[in-house]
Amino acid sequence: MLLFGVVEFVAFGALLFFPAGTFNYWQAWVFLVVVGIAAWIPAVYLRRMNPAALEARMRGGPVAEARTAQRVIIAGLYVSLAAMVVVSALDHRFGWSPVPAAICVVGDVLVAVGLGVVALVIIQNSYAAATVQVQAGQKVVSSGLYGLVRHPMYTGNVIMMVGIPLALGSYWGLVFVVPGLLVLASRIRDEEKLLQKELDGYLEYTQKVRYRLVPSMW
Repeated sequence: MLLFGVVEFVAFGALLFFPAGTFNYWQAWVFLVVVGIAAWIPAVYLRRMNPAALEARMRGGPVAEARTAQRVIIAGLYVSLAAMVVVSALDHRFGWSPVPAAICVVGDVLVAVGLGVVALVIIQNSYAAATVQVQAGQKVVSSGLYGLVRHPMYTGNVIMMVGIPLALGSYWGLVFVVPGLLVLASRIRDEEKLLQKELDGYLEYTQKVRYRLVPSMW
């Protein structure tokens, strides 16, 4: 877990400070601190209370996906997020869209909330993994956040995606929220085909909870 956190911190730092061309980028430092705190507190909790769920979350990425369609989709999501971060850093470097400090703080709050939602989903659903799969003995979870939308983890991802460019002081980075949403929508549609086919009770759950990502919208 420590190694994973260090690698993640270094990777984020490289995506931020190299394009920015400077370490004098307070928005990036605050963003890294927020991500670190919002990710590590739930990780420490899960390490003590449900290490299997934590390990499942750490085994993510295109290579970990068992199905080709999901490998392509998750790769597209990673590219969108990386482009969002890099363009936001370039925006800081060249001053394309100066963002007030108050908006940057709002962005940090959104990032923290998004990560918090993801963590709460993992706590409420021990089957929640970073890959699309149906585990042995898996049951449908319909309480908590799953009573609002069918994919609350992705809802947290969307909140975080909106917050990242704002936290980094960029409006141009928000452009990549659109492809990110399209990729998530594709992932959800493909995932639901698998769940309806292989997870007992999921079809009935979709009739009970009508919305996939955003309550009263979709």
